[in-house]
Amino acid sequence: LDNALAPYRRNMEDFANTGRLRLFNELGRLWNDQFPMILPPDGEDGLGVVILNSNAETHFSFTNALGLVSAEQAKRVVEATSQFPNARWIIGLHHHLMEYPMRVAAFSERIGTALINGSWFARKLKPLSGRAIIMHGHRHIDWIGACGGLQIVSAPSPIMGVGDGDPTHFHIHTLAAAPGGQLQLLAPQRVDIAGSTSIDAAITPRA
Repeated sequence: LDNALAPYRRNMEDFANTGRLRLFNELGRLWNDQFPMILPPDGEDGLGVVILNSNAETHFSFTNALGLVSAEQAKRVVEATSQFPNARWIIGLHHHLMEYPMRVAAFSERIGTALINGSWFARKLKPLSGRAIIMHGHRHIDWIGACGGLQIVSAPSPIMGVGDGDPTHFHIHTLAAAPGGQLQLLAPQRVDIAGSTSIDAAITPRA
């Protein structure tokens, strides 16, 4: 990212200092053009990483929570991953790929939770079934499951929706290359964080 932005750094600094409209127009698509960020696998059957921008472009602050993977991003992901038919992939994005089969306390918890075009995007990723793990946050529901052969990891949050005195946790995940070109998600290591008002809060890992 640093290398990609280097040619535009002077204009970015000038825009930050002056706010000139011409510079704004020149930099308008710069952020979107960085996605998807793709780290190719090291070798034909290695592990590659894809980072997507799933935030929909909107004009209202409330709807900035809405998730969308653009057709252009999806096309570039398909093109990149098809060049390595034996590789395994981690795909990271902000929003949920789709709604999860679980109850919620209020309907508002589902608003902006999943990608608007999640079903469509999941079909685009179907060739990666068994070879890809999708990782995301957004609502930070502690959930691990699968959809159509795509493994999905929803990360819990150690800071959202809790006070300093509340215990929280996060997970450390380990991946393994499985037979037949599959990518296996091993049992996660849960790390519990004890509630504390002190900056020296205890962190206790457990299997």
